[in-house]
Order: sequence, then structure tokens, then C-alpha cells
Amino acid sequence: MTRPNDAEPRRISVLLADDHAAIRLGMRMVVDTAADMEVVGEAGDGALAVSMARALRPDVVLMDLRMPGLDGIGATRAICAEGLAKVLVLTTFDHDSYLFGALEAGAAGFLLKSAEPVAITEAVRRVHGGDQVVAPEVTARIVAAALSPGSGPTPAQGQRPELQVLTDRELEVFECLGEGLSNYSIGRQLGISETTVKTHVSRVLGKLGLASRVQAALFRHG
Repeated sequence: MTRPNDAEPRRISVLLADDHAAIRLGMRMVVDTAADMEVVGEAGDGALAVSMARALRPDVVLMDLRMPGLDGIGATRAICAEGLAKVLVLTTFDHDSYLFGALEAGAAGFLLKSAEPVAITEAVRRVHGGDQVVAPEVTARIVAAALSPGSGPTPAQGQRPELQVLTDRELEVFECLGEGLSNYSIGRQLGISETTVKTHVSRVLGKLGLASRVQAALFRHG
């Protein structure tokens, strides 16, 4: 008989959303390689993904972008708006329109389907833990687009009234988010612990009404 203290820790629950059954099978195999996570459902279109997210309340949704009916961006927006789950976009498409659409909809990360299985499972863990994950292949595109001449100059902090709600330390963290730094790097730069960084990041996002640290980076350069 299993004693209470012998119970296994709760695994990360994952919902797969992709209109190709073969891709879902491949993603299920990837997730099943990790002992700390499990697939709790599969959806073949965006509307079903939203419905299943409401019913199953998974920790993370692995979301494709191009699906019939409601696409991945619309499904991501609905799931994030209702706070149903964290969304990690996994797609073969890395066009800017899809990338920014997914991030602006509230996705916690963006990976290409060509990523190694270990990279996908680690991304699921990081997203579940509250981090932001963006594939190295597209990180540079975010920064380049944000800093492009057509985007206009970045207003100084003192000229942006919406930032006045932040404390001096939160402003420092906000600037670090704008540089795309991880919690570890922010902690090293500011001389504070990662736990403290996470607290400040949560407060910054909450005060500015942002859903993710990538949205904070885009807002910083907007």
C-alpha cells in the first residue's frame, strides 16, 4: 500500500493542439520521454483547444499556429485571456506576423518544431515555472523589429506616465526585461536573488497590465 509521503509529485499536464495527427503523435512521444510531465488531451483545431483547456485546465498548451477555423493565435488569445493555461507555441512557421501575433496574444514562448526533444521538454518546464522561452532563431528578430528605424525612438522613462507606477527597483528590472535578460542575469546585474527578481517581474507585469516578459520587452521598445 502506498503511503501519503510516498506519493509521486504531480506531473506537468500538457495539452497538444495541432491539426495534424502525425505531429500530435510526435509531440506526445516527446512529452512522454519526460518523467515529470504528461499529455492530458489533444485538439485538432483552435476552438477545440480552447474548449479542452477550459475542461482540463492543463498547465501548458503546446500550440500550433495554422489550424482550421480558429487559428492558434486566436486560441492563444482566448486561453491566456481566461487564464486557463500557459501557452508555448510550437510551429514550423517563423514569419514575423505569426511570431508577434502569438506573443501579443499572450503566449509564454515560441519554439520551432525543428527544436530538439530535450529543448521542447525543457521549454515546457520553464514556461510552467513562469519563465519566457523564445527560440534563439527568432530572438534577434524581435530585437531588430523593436529597434528598427520605422518603430520610432523609445521615449525616455520620465516621458512615459504609465511607468510612474513602478518603483526605482522595478524600473531597473523593467529595463533588464527590455534587454531580454533572464532572471539569473537580472539578479547578477542588480545584485539580488532570483527569487527577488521573480517577485519584481510579477509586480512589473501586473502594474503595466502585461501578460508576459516578452510583452514587457516589446513595450519597452514601443
